[in-house]
Amino acid sequence: MEQLIAWFDEVGPVWAALTATTGTWLLTAAGASLVLFFGTLHRKWLDGMLGFTGGVMVAASFWSLLSPAIEMSEGAGFARVVPSAVGFALGALFIFFLDKMTPHLHINFSKDEAEGPATKWHRSTLLVLAITLHNIPEGLAVGVMFGGAAAGLPGASVGAAVALAIGIGLQNFPEGFAVSMPLRREGLSKWRAAWFGQLSAIVEPVAGALGAFAVMQVQAILPYALAFAAGAMIYVVVEEVIPETQRDKYTDLATLGFIGGFIVMMALDVGLA
Repeated sequence: MEQLIAWFDEVGPVWAALTATTGTWLLTAAGASLVLFFGTLHRKWLDGMLGFTGGVMVAASFWSLLSPAIEMSEGAGFARVVPSAVGFALGALFIFFLDKMTPHLHINFSKDEAEGPATKWHRSTLLVLAITLHNIPEGLAVGVMFGGAAAGLPGASVGAAVALAIGIGLQNFPEGFAVSMPLRREGLSKWRAAWFGQLSAIVEPVAGALGAFAVMQVQAILPYALAFAAGAMIYVVVEEVIPETQRDKYTDLATLGFIGGFIVMMALDVGLA
């Protein structure tokens, strides 16, 4: 941990966030590249992977984001929860409006279930856009946590930021595979499926760097920013991830995957914070 702190002090929060979220993107790319070696992915494994993703995101939303946001808020009683409540609501609304304004299609959904404005875009494009929306709050969360660690605010530490990045990266690996396989089934070549699968996470380094920069400029927004990322992630889980796992007969496996993802993220946050 001392080496991590020394590295963080040397490069600063923005570069640290950019480095960490580049790592989460590369893990998505590694997962997406599995389509080059495997021709099919059984539906039960897809649902289990998506469940794991949801568990990591929910655990991260509380342990890594909401709990520190409340801890660093001033005041007492109900006043102390106001920044977290406002930020959480704004984060959910942000994804809600992006969801309505951006044409996209969730994994396991048919083309006629596409959401957002009507479009003639290809199904594969809509699939990639759906996961891209999903990845924005993940990158933002990591960046905001690094920014908070640099500001020395309670509840935010380099260890917590690294734990969050590791958790996001772990769920990005199976997610990359879960995205590239449907693209392959849509008729894309293996290389194109892998390319577009990793492309869905390219927004994470951008969101991470912006999140760290914003917090460093206005440190008072940190509790709001942490809760904002949490609200966005919870919205994605409830509106997208969980429904995708409940459309076939493998709901129990998806639920177990969710529990496993939650435990892994909780352990990382407590162990490294």
